[in-house]
Amino acid sequence: MALGRIEHANLTVTQPERSAELFRNLLGWEERWRGKSQFGGDTIHVGATGNGADYIALYTNEDAQSDTGRRYSKGEPLNHIGLLVNDLIAAEEAVKGAGLEPFGHDDYEPGKRFYFFDWDGIEFEIVSYEGETS
Repeated sequence: MALGRIEHANLTVTQPERSAELFRNLLGWEERWRGKSQFGGDTIHVGATGNGADYIALYTNEDAQSDTGRRYSKGEPLNHIGLLVNDLIAAEEAVKGAGLEPFGHDDYEPGKRFYFFDWDGIEFEIVSYEGETS
C-alpha cells in the first residue's frame, strides 16, 4: 500500500495577496512561489518554512476578482480546511488582526479549536493538540 499525505489545497480567492498575508501571520508560513496559472489567472503558494510540501495555493482570475460579493455556501464544495497550530491564542489574535471573526470555540478530543470564515466565505478550522504542529 502506498503511503501519502495532502500536499496542497488550491483555493480560488478574490485577493491572493491578502489571503497569503493571513497565512503568513496566522501560521508563520512563507511565500514559496507565485506566477501565472497554466489555465490563466495568477497563483501564490504559501506554506511551511523549509518544507517542500504542505502548502495552500491561492488562485485568482478576472472572474473571481470582479465578483467582490462572492461568498461560498458552507459545505459547497467543502465544509472547511483544518489547520494545526501550536498556539491557539496567538492564532486567534492573528485572525482577529486580519479583521475576521473567530467562532465555534470548543475543546474535545483530539484538541482545542475554533473556526473562521475568510473574506471569500471559505471556512477554516484552527486546532491545537497541546503544542504539537505536525
